[in-house]
Amino acid sequence: METQFIVMGVLFVASVLFSKISDKYGVPALLFFLAIGMFAGTDGILKIEFSNAKLAGDFGTIALIFILFAGGLDTSFKAIQPIYKAGLVLATLGVVITALVLSSFVYFVLDFTFLESFLLACIISSTDAAAVFAILRSKGIRLKNSIGELLEFESGSNDPMAIFLTLTVIGIITAPQAPNAFILIKDLILQFVLGGALGYGFGLIMPGFLNRIKLSSWGLYPVLMIALVIFLFGFTSKIGGNGYIAVYIAGIFANKKEFIHKRNLIGFFDGVAWLMQVFIFLTLGLLVFPSELPSVALISCVIALFLMFVARPLSVFIGLALSKFNIKEKIFISWVGFRGVVPVILATYPMAAGLENAHIMFNVIFFMVLVSVLLQGSTLGFAASFFGIKDEEYDPNMHLPNKPIYYSGLRQFTIPSGSKAIGHSLAELDMDDDFLILLVKRDNESIKVSGSYTFHADDLLLIYCTDEGKYEGIIAEFKAKVK
Repeated sequence: METQFIVMGVLFVASVLFSKISDKYGVPALLFFLAIGMFAGTDGILKIEFSNAKLAGDFGTIALIFILFAGGLDTSFKAIQPIYKAGLVLATLGVVITALVLSSFVYFVLDFTFLESFLLACIISSTDAAAVFAILRSKGIRLKNSIGELLEFESGSNDPMAIFLTLTVIGIITAPQAPNAFILIKDLILQFVLGGALGYGFGLIMPGFLNRIKLSSWGLYPVLMIALVIFLFGFTSKIGGNGYIAVYIAGIFANKKEFIHKRNLIGFFDGVAWLMQVFIFLTLGLLVFPSELPSVALISCVIALFLMFVARPLSVFIGLALSKFNIKEKIFISWVGFRGVVPVILATYPMAAGLENAHIMFNVIFFMVLVSVLLQGSTLGFAASFFGIKDEEYDPNMHLPNKPIYYSGLRQFTIPSGSKAIGHSLAELDMDDDFLILLVKRDNESIKVSGSYTFHADDLLLIYCTDEGKYEGIIAEFKAKVK
């Protein structure tokens, strides 16, 4: 076991260190993770034998649960409000259009049946904008007109549709007789409705539960949230809902509320998401035999280019036909839709199901992801500038707009003796998102405030409201709650 631990530690350290190259040159880190896995695999130098597609798929399922929840928890509901309708259309109708258009081309160029062609197209139909934002942050690029928020919301919410389509098509191929179309549509609606409803309800309840349970150690809160997320996914799936939708939506609506240790917990789950990505990419890299890739390289490039220049743009232009975005913005949104972790994970499902052309399908999808990430990922900054999408007023060094900001309306407030807020945390007050306590002075000591901050008598608070129009109302609400 000692040798295995050493090898595992070296692979993880190498993955993290190579991510610095990603930050510097704008190449998504997932490529390095996959490359390290391939380097360590059967065809690589370390000769680690791993060919269990079922186990890799199971690992991928666990990884996706936490990647999606972390993405939702780090998403501001206020930021996605202007674009959530367009995002939902891209995440549902857009995925279906992409799969249908691409499957016709795959059927024409590969010796696959139509169902096999449609399965390949469904697997590769979802986007990975998480990798896009890693590039945008590393290069200090900010996008205009809520395009960044649209891409982020689409990437988090389109994976469940791709997963549903993939599992449905595999079920049709392996079923002894063709399933009823009405049952399939009913199942689709049920999955999305139940997943959305349970995710919404769970997201609203979770912050209040965390605020009231009052655990003795902050380290127990991440454990509790992990348990809640796993339970939500399992329960939703058990009763016929889509667990992936549930955990993603739960994260979004939990973020709307203030809860104890919120900042630390968001950071914790961001770390968990990175751990899951590194682990699953290394695992998937071990599944790949580099010696087999040259045989599918040309056809994979052709299919990938058709996806980039035909299938994805068609889905975007149809899905956003009634939206506020202009032609240049739609072209940019089309170009940003490159592929990532989910298609490679889903490509293990046909192998686990024992489908005839599953191994070829895995290699084609793997190569398509490499082409998509390399070509689209490396040109993202250029495309943002070329189409005029880049926000030139954003200063990446300061992470603030290049406009003067006037801090007016700051207030001081002292917590009176006998206040009903004494002994309770800021998170328990459930204040408006625009309400901020910048600093607390207690016994001549200045304290930085988070959701876990507990009120004491005679605390002197420095209060600020980000929306001046709501200032008086919010201050009145706060005073009423701490009287």
